[in-house]
Amino acid sequence: MHALEKECKKLLLQENIDTDSEIDFDVNGVTHTLSYTYIIETFMQASEESQLVFIVALQKAIEADKIGVEKFFQGMGQLLLMTHLSEKLEV
Repeated sequence: MHALEKECKKLLLQENIDTDSEIDFDVNGVTHTLSYTYIIETFMQASEESQLVFIVALQKAIEADKIGVEKFFQGMGQLLLMTHLSEKLEV
């Protein structure tokens, strides 16, 4: 496991936020469920610069409150889904 990935999960656990929390996204009537863990692991496969941006943004969301964390993961999940779906369209 990548050091920044461990750090992200540690930050959530310190705030008593379950890393296995899930968010449901409705895309054209189809429900896609992404866990916080999946979102973190996926972003940790990006460039080092993107990983650092992710963790800094997560820290800011935690400073805001738990609702900030939920909104953060909703936004990151939407970004992953849009990227994934646009890649499918290009094939």
